[in-house]
Order: sequence, then C-alpha cells, then structure tokens
Amino acid sequence: MSETIPSTGGAATIEREQQEQLVEPGDHERFSHYAPKAKIMEAMVTGTPIVALCGKVWVPTRDPERFPVCPACREIFETMPEGPQE
Repeated sequence: MSETIPSTGGAATIEREQQEQLVEPGDHERFSHYAPKAKIMEAMVTGTPIVALCGKVWVPTRDPERFPVCPACREIFETMPEGPQE
C-alpha cells in the first residue's frame, strides 16, 4: 500500500517585474547634445541630421535622459546670453 502525503512546504515562486534598458553598442560613449528644440523635433520626425552646439552632426532617435549631457555643449550653452534662441 502506498500513501501520498500532500506537500506543505517547499519552495515558492516569486515573480518579479524587471525593467530592462537596452544598451546598444557604443552607448557608453554617447552624450545628450544641445540644439534648438524646434530643430530636434523636426529631425526626430523627418530623420534629417542636425548640428549640436559642439558641432556634432547626428539624427536624434533616443531618449536623451538616458545619457549624460555633452560637456562641450554644456560649456557653450552656459556662455550664451539668456533669452529666445533660434
């Protein structure tokens, strides 16, 4: 005769939600650059390259919050007069 004993202990499965932030090759050397906001929006829609304050030419496609601000752009921006810029 065999007897089955119900399991009362053991391991429990804990589900955890993970948010993965994909990193593409070269992301470790990427910066967020300063450029006129209207130009950035236009470039994101049309896919045309723009020029940052530091002179870098690129097509904005990624979330700028993921990267540190370009030191050269920041330095140039801080020396600019305040007020509307085009």
